[in-house]
Amino acid sequence: MAQSAVPATGTSGITPISAKALAPWAVFFGILMLVLLYFVGAEQGATALISGEGVHEWVHDGRHLLGFPCH
Repeated sequence: MAQSAVPATGTSGITPISAKALAPWAVFFGILMLVLLYFVGAEQGATALISGEGVHEWVHDGRHLLGFPCH
């Protein structure tokens, strides 16, 4: 007779994560995504935070992939 790996009580053993514990990580990754979106989509011309074409060249292919005009 084979024994099951599932506990007899029916609990799965996975502890849920509360929204309070998850919120700081969600805010952090949301801000990170907004910063990355800025550098891919708007870091050139009049709104440039960094002078020169360095950032533009690093994210050039990403601009085209996401449909941002850059030429």
